[in-house]
Amino acid sequence: MELSTYLSVLQRRKWFVILSVLLGTAIAAAFTFLSTPQYAASTTVRVLTIGSTDSSARPDITYTERLVNTYSRIITGNNVRRQIMNELGLENMPIISVQSIAGTELIRIVAEAPDPEDARDIANAAADVLVDENREFFSGGAGQTLKDILSEQVDQALIALNEARTNYDAALAASPPVETAISAAREALETRERTYTSLLTQYEAARLEEAVRANAITIVEEANAPNRPAKPRHPVNLALGLAIGLIGGIALALLAENLDTTLYTAEQIENATQMETVGTIPASKDDLSIARLGAGHYPQLESFRRLRTNILASGSGGSQVALLTSAKRGEGKSTVSANLAVTIAQSGREVVVVDCDLRLPTVHKLFDLPNKRGLTNILAGEVSLDESMQYSAFPRVQVITSGPLPPNPTELLGSQRMLDLIEQLKTQFDFIILDTPALLSVADAAVLAPAVDNVILVVAQSQTRRGDVQTVRRQLSSVRVKSIEVVVNRAEPNGSYAYYEAEAR
Repeated sequence: MELSTYLSVLQRRKWFVILSVLLGTAIAAAFTFLSTPQYAASTTVRVLTIGSTDSSARPDITYTERLVNTYSRIITGNNVRRQIMNELGLENMPIISVQSIAGTELIRIVAEAPDPEDARDIANAAADVLVDENREFFSGGAGQTLKDILSEQVDQALIALNEARTNYDAALAASPPVETAISAAREALETRERTYTSLLTQYEAARLEEAVRANAITIVEEANAPNRPAKPRHPVNLALGLAIGLIGGIALALLAENLDTTLYTAEQIENATQMETVGTIPASKDDLSIARLGAGHYPQLESFRRLRTNILASGSGGSQVALLTSAKRGEGKSTVSANLAVTIAQSGREVVVVDCDLRLPTVHKLFDLPNKRGLTNILAGEVSLDESMQYSAFPRVQVITSGPLPPNPTELLGSQRMLDLIEQLKTQFDFIILDTPALLSVADAAVLAPAVDNVILVVAQSQTRRGDVQTVRRQLSSVRVKSIEVVVNRAEPNGSYAYYEAEAR
């Protein structure tokens, strides 16, 4: 669908959108104002990524993320949170989260609590626990470290060195001195010295690294008690509720439009009927009577003039016979028939309206004429055409009312007498309008359709369903009519209609 179509749907289904927005906003407001305020306090901690750099001193991003994730799991774990809960005497497990500050070695420990001071204490306690856990781990609390192992080896190397030195001194003091023994003792002493020096160097490096690692986590900024609650966020929640309501309303509107088979626009009617639309008659708050139309009532007069132009343009030049029908009752076909007759007569043509609705006739009411005799009397051979013809209040418009209601209207309308009557009327009038019953109710219109030049299907906008007009199209196609055209009745007024209406007032 085009954007204009979507906008038309939303305009038509605006209450879905409005109610959904109101509901979404109301739920968000209720959740926001009834929720217990939550205060958030944060402690900033620095994490040194020792051993995570290469020769270019560029941090290993993967290692850093892994390290931060590890600390995050430690802090947010149940053991740490339970420890903090017990230390602070809290009733519930504290809410703790960890956020890394991009491009730095800093992480932020965030604690949430209904009380601002509790939030501050929880954040600071979590940072203290992290520092202590790290110090204990790298200080041997978790078992023997590399420094401890090297310390033992240094002690053993020192004992071996002292023993080698004693042996060397003894070799020098021997009398007489034995050069081979002195040489062997000196070589052993030098070996012990190298071993001791190497282990001592490794020990010092391990001790230094352990000391640094034990203090790799330092508190940069302690948490303070917040002044305002962090949750609920009133503007954000209300905006979110409004947005969700708006999206939900639009979705409901589109779903309702998809499920609703009522034809709301001329475009929908054309797509459903696959027929050409020759006229659109706008809806009116006032009664659309032929008396008002004849007096020059806008905008309907302009609409009927356009309809007249389109219908006459499709004719072959001689007398035209048009059959007006609709899918169901109440779509305004008889009113359209009467007004079309008046409008065509205003162009100087002789017009006759024949009320072929022998079940619920209304043409005589529209023209304010008696209905004592009419079409049924002609078809029964009781009266002649001239005897049943009545002049209306409008120049060049004559009417044949239905007459008494017969028991067999379909048979009468499909009889040879009816066909002969149509031929007779064509010799006397320029335009013949046959007002027939709704097609889905009875077959009266279908039996007459092959005998006319044009079938005009009146479709009331926003009242007719897609399936109904499609059924009518199939019925008319099955009887091989010459031409089928559509008139959209009771259409929503557009800007031009509003203009003409204002001019008429």
